[in-house]
Amino acid sequence: MNFELQLDSTDDFAIYRNGILESAHQVKANIGKSLSCYIKALEKSSAIEFDRTENILRYFHVSVKLRDEDTVNFKGESGQYVQFYSYGDKKYCGLGEIEALTKEIIEEICVKYKYNTSQELLHHNYCLLSEKISTQALEIHRMVQDEGIKANQAAYENRITAQSLHDDIFNRNPYKDTEYYAVDLKANLINFIETKLEEDLTNMSTENRDKIWRLHEHILTTDATKLVVLCQLMKPSDRFSTIQRNDIRNYLNVIKLINIEPILEQVPHYLDAENRFYLPTALSFDDHQDCRADIQEEMESNTDLLKLLFEYNNLIAYKLDKSFVIKNKYTHTDELSCQNVKDPIDSNITKPFCLSILNIEKAKEQLNDN
Repeated sequence: MNFELQLDSTDDFAIYRNGILESAHQVKANIGKSLSCYIKALEKSSAIEFDRTENILRYFHVSVKLRDEDTVNFKGESGQYVQFYSYGDKKYCGLGEIEALTKEIIEEICVKYKYNTSQELLHHNYCLLSEKISTQALEIHRMVQDEGIKANQAAYENRITAQSLHDDIFNRNPYKDTEYYAVDLKANLINFIETKLEEDLTNMSTENRDKIWRLHEHILTTDATKLVVLCQLMKPSDRFSTIQRNDIRNYLNVIKLINIEPILEQVPHYLDAENRFYLPTALSFDDHQDCRADIQEEMESNTDLLKLLFEYNNLIAYKLDKSFVIKNKYTHTDELSCQNVKDPIDSNITKPFCLSILNIEKAKEQLNDN
């Protein structure tokens, strides 16, 4: 229990024990199925620099299966060897397999310490540990960018101790943790995006893969509680409860079909020439009248969604026969859903409301996406 996890970034890490580097790890996800795609990164792993002295363990992690002859130990120009990390009897771990693998390890720890667990607790601990690592990586980047601290120093001085990981597993009760559902949401969102990337690896263009991967990195480094906004806006025709795989698929398809890069600040969005927000969504309707009815019904009973739509009022649907606009006036109050407030609505202060739902063709036109 005396090791420490050092995060150089969200995809590179090292293990220290008693202050000494024990193993250095580099992760390359969804790059390609040929060894030539990894040569530059392997040479970097084999280099002798900083704490990576001669003969320390150097591991290389990939997410796709390579030829057996390509995953033998790699000898770099430095003379040092890099090993392809083994996950049981194979030399790769798909992005969609990480969650199950991590939960197996958590369960082994619980069994070792005779700690009763359940699938809910395993999932809770997986989400919390994932969020802890993401948050720490983000903090290291912040220190480098905002405080001018050198990257190596920030990573070296802000390692995660094994004891803190152990304590998180045994000392946090999900039923008393107010952040649990936000963390759970983030873990599911990340998992679905990774699965989609893996499913489409061979069919997706390099440009689209890189675009979706940057979205993945944005979500990975965004505070979990802020992602609730994204998920409410992803499909505003339904009451948000949890992420559905098909919704993620539709959402990512909108981003792929629009050539312009989304602006990855807060909720991913686009801006037109007049700096108006346009948000990709998972809305999918054959008939715009059905879409209109579902969104209006949801806005009537969901004040949180209504407040968001006042700010983000141009939504791009994945599938829609034709674009349309919802115009109305609403009392902008937390009590909007209460009938005793809705009845005398004419005497209350109301706010004009205009919501545009655009199909992809119309959105590309307004964004000048030729």
